[in-house]
Amino acid sequence: MKNIAVKDNITIDDVEKLDIRVGEILKVSDVENSNKLIKLDVDFGEFQRVILVGMKGEREDPTEIEGMQALFVVNLAPRKMAGIISEGMLFDIGYANGIIPVLALPEKEVPNGVCAG
Repeated sequence: MKNIAVKDNITIDDVEKLDIRVGEILKVSDVENSNKLIKLDVDFGEFQRVILVGMKGEREDPTEIEGMQALFVVNLAPRKMAGIISEGMLFDIGYANGIIPVLALPEKEVPNGVCAG
């Protein structure tokens, strides 16, 4: 594992800008013409989003996460990648440390759309 230095201090106001919510991964699809991207259809209770993640090649079967809840940043500006608009970011653990990432999960099932923090 690659150790990472602690980042610069931020204020509570900076943290409060992030909208982190629990979402259920309804469907995992391949993104054609991309060596990295997988498309997630995610249910946040009152709304659904398409979120692209760079997990192709990290898991033997990416569809194994279908039906799981995970944490997502839902107020990240939409970004077009491989011709598809991604409307958020999956919160995963380990990528920066050079290990195969794992999902950040609630310890038990909660309603989709519940806010973190």
